Amino acid sequence: MRSPIAEVLARSILPPTVFVASAGVRAGVPDPFVEAVLAEKGLSLGNRSPRTLDELEDDYFDLIVTLAPEAHHAALDLSRAMAVDVEYWPTLDPTVATGTREQILHGYRDMRDRLETRIRDRFAPVRAP
Repeated sequence: MRSPIAEVLARSILPPTVFVASAGVRAGVPDPFVEAVLAEKGLSLGNRSPRTLDELEDDYFDLIVTLAPEAHHAALDLSRAMAVDVEYWPTLDPTVATGTREQILHGYRDMRDRLETRIRDRFAPVRAP
């Protein structure tokens, strides 16, 4: 659930000339909490469905950002023969949150907001001193 949120956020922040795609280690199913926290920002997954890393194997990337240890190891294996940078951004899995609907949404919002800050900080244009 982390990478689809990161993809939508990156698409909303980065110029349209930057190709962004998300994938996980395993195929997932749509998560209504993801749509809820994206809608709070005026964003949506639209008709995107979760994909696996294997589905992106033939694409070319300059950078792969991983959000979970398992995904990081899989990306390193996948990229061994490729000239691509791989960065690991440890990101808590909001699907482990329990409690009321509002408590669970809080976990998703926190993850969304941390990813948004990280994307902005990492890809902000360099400013002259």
